[in-house]
Amino acid sequence: MADSLPTTNKSLGQHWLTDTIVLEDICAAAEIEPADTVLEIGPGPGTLTAFLVEQAKQVIAVEFDRDLAKALPHKVKAPNLEVVTRDILSFDLTSLPTDYVVVANIPYYITSKLIRTLSESTNQPKRAVILVQKEVAERVAAAPGDMSLLSVSAQYYWDVSLDAVVPAQLFTPPPKVDSQVLVMERREAPLFDDLSDPALFFQLVKAGFSARRKTLQNSLSGGLRISREVAGKLLTDAGLSPTARPQELSLNDWHILYNQYQTIPADS
Repeated sequence: MADSLPTTNKSLGQHWLTDTIVLEDICAAAEIEPADTVLEIGPGPGTLTAFLVEQAKQVIAVEFDRDLAKALPHKVKAPNLEVVTRDILSFDLTSLPTDYVVVANIPYYITSKLIRTLSESTNQPKRAVILVQKEVAERVAAAPGDMSLLSVSAQYYWDVSLDAVVPAQLFTPPPKVDSQVLVMERREAPLFDDLSDPALFFQLVKAGFSARRKTLQNSLSGGLRISREVAGKLLTDAGLSPTARPQELSLNDWHILYNQYQTIPADS
């Protein structure tokens, strides 16, 4: 199979995966049902596509590389396959049926942007199974103590779990690091029922992570443009230590902090 693979474009972060066991594991993690529409992102030479068309009602494969997109229907001949040549970050997700499934082996450099795009869409997939850099997968699924803006943002919208680790040598050409299958299940109900202003919540979280090496008191003071005294009181009133670091907080901690932040007078 490797001999028939197209040449990769290094600038697009292309690495082909042909290992049958891993491809089947990705499909299993996606839990595809016969009535499902699957959005495959970055199908490349179609090694994963060939499995998806056998399981889904429809597969819409969005490929940025024009040559690969043109060749895909000839490599994977299936009546339920539609190939779209486009940057996934500009693709209209609202054009898809509700409760579609995302399956993707994506370039590492678009991981954060893709998660944000899927999360903030008015037509979120019911499930997204994404093969990404192992370190990034671990960051998305991190627990308090190792949280980041990415993990807080992702876990606000999704139930996140980790699946199989994929060694670098299984790709052609091998990347410099191992990959891992990241599974994101859409939350059917909001994580916090009383979160009236999600934009304000994320403004607060971004401020907290604006200077990871500083204490929350200092990072919130700078990020929110409030005094250190007000930032310290905000944290204390939320039951948090002013010397805590942002990575230590749970999503519930951020929620409590958000509720407390709303009580601060505008002229503080």
